[in-house]
Amino acid sequence: MRKGIVQLSPAHLTTDQKFVIHVVRGNTSFKRTLSSFASLEKATTEVEAYSNDPKNGVPTEVATLLKVALVPNITFDEPRTTAMLEDAINNISPSRGLVAQGETIVLKGNVVTDDVYEKLASYKAKFESDISSKKSGWVVYFGYLLLTGLILGAFIMYVNSYRQEILKNWNYLAFVMIWMVAFSYLTYLVERTEVLSVYVIPFCVVPVVVRHFFTYRLAFFTHVVVVLIAGFLTAEGHQFLFTQIVAGVVAVLAVADARDWSRFFRSVVSIFLAYLLSQIGMALIEEGSFGSVDWQSMGWLAFNGLLTLLAFPLIPLTERMFGFTSSISMVELSDMNRPLLRELAMKAPGTFQHSLQVGNLAEAAANEIGADPLLVRVGALYHYIGKTLRPEYFVENQSGNNPHEGLPRTKSAHIIIAHVLEGEIMAQKQRLPVSIQRFITTHHGTTRVEYFYKNYVSENPDILVDAAQFTYPGPLPNSKEETILMLADSVEATSRSLKSPTGQDIDNLVHKIFKGKIDHGQLSESKLTFGELEICRAVFQKMLRSIHHVRIEYPE
Repeated sequence: MRKGIVQLSPAHLTTDQKFVIHVVRGNTSFKRTLSSFASLEKATTEVEAYSNDPKNGVPTEVATLLKVALVPNITFDEPRTTAMLEDAINNISPSRGLVAQGETIVLKGNVVTDDVYEKLASYKAKFESDISSKKSGWVVYFGYLLLTGLILGAFIMYVNSYRQEILKNWNYLAFVMIWMVAFSYLTYLVERTEVLSVYVIPFCVVPVVVRHFFTYRLAFFTHVVVVLIAGFLTAEGHQFLFTQIVAGVVAVLAVADARDWSRFFRSVVSIFLAYLLSQIGMALIEEGSFGSVDWQSMGWLAFNGLLTLLAFPLIPLTERMFGFTSSISMVELSDMNRPLLRELAMKAPGTFQHSLQVGNLAEAAANEIGADPLLVRVGALYHYIGKTLRPEYFVENQSGNNPHEGLPRTKSAHIIIAHVLEGEIMAQKQRLPVSIQRFITTHHGTTRVEYFYKNYVSENPDILVDAAQFTYPGPLPNSKEETILMLADSVEATSRSLKSPTGQDIDNLVHKIFKGKIDHGQLSESKLTFGELEICRAVFQKMLRSIHHVRIEYPE
């Protein structure tokens, strides 16, 4: 029956089970808690329950003897317990941890002894008590809300000035704001653990991921806002802010395309070195010696660097969630074994070769002006997929027979124009990114099918011609990449009609096409500047000279 049955008076029966008492067993007094023993009443109840259980097979006579045999074998030592309590109370120091006004608790560099620690803990408790009594919680929260609102307001001002499309697109806005919420909550959780350090949180994931979908400036600005808000939730102070901002600068500038794993790893090493040097520099400024460097924090920062690698799987994840297009997806889409590209190569080989050449021209021009070369190359591969439905109606796929002969001009124009809408439908069925679908719908803008339009006008001089029947539906190109593709497409297609062209012939052709697009308002919505337009012109002229094997023109 346990370790013994304690004899208690009714007053003792209500004693806290966790209270330490002195009990007497035989001739020895020792410390125990009431929960270590059973009272006579409880022991009797347990024996009765055991005896009455048929499974135990206890005879009635034995059960009766057991109840009679139960007697207390441990006695409560009340004098000893009372003396122990009084002695503990008397040993409480009324001055231990007491800090006098103006007293220096400990000097910098001195050892913190037990007495010093008691004073520090006492001072902290008194300070927190005084602060909490002088201010109300809602006022403090309002202060945090005010500062957070100020930071977010500055961020919205920046976005409104330079990236208005984010405010107009809920997916874009949610993508940017979710980083602020997620990392603020993560900082809050880490600070509550009192085991982890806030330096283990990979804040540089933010600029790395944002950079893959937006500009350097937006990536850095988002990182700064995330760090400032997280700074309210940590006690690390200005060291935290300085370290994270410096690391963010390195992350924005050093992180390479996620397709290049070796450069991506080197970028992560650069971020860790930025953390390391920042921490060492701050320690030297404040303490003046290398011995004062917090090497434990360095360990957290090393782990931080490993967690920064999470940015790589986050890129395709956020791409799927928010409808973005990353370089990883672009590489996948450029695979010639993709169904749409394989079908284009098989059914419309002439169009496919044209698309490859347009991709080469557009990619070279995009590289020169700082646009996205991979995006424009993939856009060039897919911009003519609509021609796979009726490839024989397009001259680059014809081998003698022209199915347009005998057709009304309006019918022929309708077939030619239809490849844009048909290509868009095919792209939507294959769930191509919206950015790729834009190349399909904008590469002709709102131009006319001039060949059939002019023939129709000449054949029907007395009829008022509806030009809309011969005009592509648009829209006009908006981005630099879309504009480059439109120009490259027209230049490459028209240059095929030249036979043994000279360098001057090619230059004149490119100039004429560029001028025609401008005069007809096809570049009115483009973000391409006139300076960038001239660079594209020079790139196209140079590459077309090489493609057509133009020899050096010697003076006569």
